[in-house]
Amino acid sequence: MGKSEVLPAMEQEASAPREVMTSASLPQGVLLAFYGDDFTGSTDAMEALAKSGVKTVLFLEPPTPELLVERFPHVECVGVAGISRSLSPEAMEQELIPVFEALHKLKPRMVHYKVCSTFDSSPQTGSIGKAIELGLAVFGERRFVPVLAGVPVLGRYTVFGHHFAYSMGDVHRLDRHPVMSRHPVTPMAEADLRLHLAKQTDKRLGHLSVLDLQSKELTTVQQRLESVLNTGSRVVLFDVIDDAMQLRIGELLWHEAMREEEGSGQNPEAPPLFAAGSSGVEYALAGYWKEQGLIAPAPPAPAAAGKGDFSGQNPQPLLVLSGSCSPVTEGQIHYALDHGFIGLRAPVLQLADTDTSVAEEVESRLMDQAAEALRTGRNVIIYTSLGPQDDTIPLLKQQLADAGIEPSESGKLLGSRLGRMARKLIGLCQLRRLLVAGGDTSGYLIQELGIMAMELQAPLVPGGPLCKVYAEDEALNGLELCLKGGQVGPPDFFVKVMEERTIGP
Repeated sequence: MGKSEVLPAMEQEASAPREVMTSASLPQGVLLAFYGDDFTGSTDAMEALAKSGVKTVLFLEPPTPELLVERFPHVECVGVAGISRSLSPEAMEQELIPVFEALHKLKPRMVHYKVCSTFDSSPQTGSIGKAIELGLAVFGERRFVPVLAGVPVLGRYTVFGHHFAYSMGDVHRLDRHPVMSRHPVTPMAEADLRLHLAKQTDKRLGHLSVLDLQSKELTTVQQRLESVLNTGSRVVLFDVIDDAMQLRIGELLWHEAMREEEGSGQNPEAPPLFAAGSSGVEYALAGYWKEQGLIAPAPPAPAAAGKGDFSGQNPQPLLVLSGSCSPVTEGQIHYALDHGFIGLRAPVLQLADTDTSVAEEVESRLMDQAAEALRTGRNVIIYTSLGPQDDTIPLLKQQLADAGIEPSESGKLLGSRLGRMARKLIGLCQLRRLLVAGGDTSGYLIQELGIMAMELQAPLVPGGPLCKVYAEDEALNGLELCLKGGQVGPPDFFVKVMEERTIGP
């Protein structure tokens, strides 16, 4: 049975054709196509669009134009959840070129290579510069590649090229961030994103600062952009300090994307505008479209259940799988354990053992423990570490090195194991909701589930939405899934995901 035969059509009442505006309207077809370099970040980008009323679907494999016409005729933005954040430049080529070529066939006005809002990457792993070069090779050259890292709603700011991120009660310069400066795979030792990117690409980098972007007049900002482009810059970093500046950037980007279709020199076959950066791209575009009245208001979000202490017993228990070593996730695990969740520590050294019989035996034992608790209605967390100081992190690195395996492969090894457990537990225990924490492991975990696509079910916190799953497997079809990065969410986030009521059955 093909994907188009089992993938349900979007609800007609939610996707009725928008009335065509006479003065100004969005063009027909796909407005934006994005590829997320990890799965948690991909749902972040989807959420930014969907909660503003932009009909968006996130796929695990690029959809064909025929599939969109048949099953998603009113979709406006399309995403593909990927894993390139954990890949070498050579592996990125194998991963990204086929996806970019498939997205090109959808004829979007813009294409976005979506990265983490903390910009963590390196020349060897998850190179953003490499992705920009591949994007230009596939989609063709436009005047420049916009790069946008700031996302004010997530507490991410770029000022005079330097990047800052909120964490644990304060805003930190990136190279002094308590988590990202010590990331186990791509530690951020440089806050100036121009210098950071220059190590990953030979493309000439330009910059529009907060001073260039403070004007409310589009023509003034465009003149500043022209000055930057006249220096030969073909990749341009944008500062972002607040929502107003983000909105201004959204206006600039959309006008640039539509530049080839405006005026007497219309060229509908022009290459799409290719951009790189965080979900700030989606927030900027959706904000501009909304301000201009080009999109209908989003439907109200479903109300959450009342808060309060509870025993952890639940007719529809929640399974949490955490591959995150962030102190934010560590706090969320402790909070959930204090409020009735059952915690099962995954023995990562055994799960990553090169002797597969050892790994499989440990995996089976861990799954049995989880199933026993879930069948009694208990909420369960399976976690690989507790914070960045966890003793297993250096031990696992050394074990992999001794076996001739790169440390960046840890996400794939552990994520795949956790994913296989999750798929079995969903079927055995008839689970209807799953929470996955950790960007590096989430992609490999979700790939094991056999999911086709996702759309927004309900926003919870920025960057951590609840999604509805489409899948061939009936046990997975309709599953409610939350993917969150290590830095996302308040201490009670796991409890919030467990308590959230949605409109769906």
